[in-house]
Amino acid sequence: MNTIHVITVDDHAILRAGLRLIFAATPEIRVVAEASGGAEALSILGGIRVDVAIVEFSMAEMNGIELTQKIRADFPETRVVVLSMHGSAEFAHRALRAGALAYVLKASAPDELFDAVRSAASGTRYLSPVLRESVLDHVLEQGSPTPLERLSARERQVLQLLVEGHTSRAIGERLSVSTKSIETYRRRLMDKLGIHDIPQLVRFAIEHGVTRGASS
Repeated sequence: MNTIHVITVDDHAILRAGLRLIFAATPEIRVVAEASGGAEALSILGGIRVDVAIVEFSMAEMNGIELTQKIRADFPETRVVVLSMHGSAEFAHRALRAGALAYVLKASAPDELFDAVRSAASGTRYLSPVLRESVLDHVLEQGSPTPLERLSARERQVLQLLVEGHTSRAIGERLSVSTKSIETYRRRLMDKLGIHDIPQLVRFAIEHGVTRGASS
């Protein structure tokens, strides 16, 4: 049996350590690297062979959806398993649309994660069993984009940084654009979402998994 080489990506060190311990019991799955965020993960993937990336859905700076899209674009040989606390069909559907092959709830038993990694490595989709029917219903009912899907990739990036407390000037410096451009993105995304103040924007971001929020 071929060994499945895995990278775990989560901004909580204790969770990465827990995953390493869990996989130590499965000789055919080997954790070869860990990353605390998306940029670090992409750098690692550029240097070693990885079959499956286990990506946390809600991370600071680059969330799991954005990282999944980048991995699928830049490292198509690496399959993605999204690990999430969100049990909503909408979240699972977004992960699959971004290119993930599997979506597993953090509340799942370890065997589910093992099955998800094996399925992803073989090119087969996997969903936590409790989500399968609800995700299918969600797909069948989809007639229009979700509010988050109406935003451009840059608008989603600005949204995440805004709700994490960064100023327009700091966001502009990070994204290498002018403060005026950030203000334009901010007005545009708030208009698209029908939101008129930052507290509402933060609530929206937490509800849609863009950021964890202060209590997570």
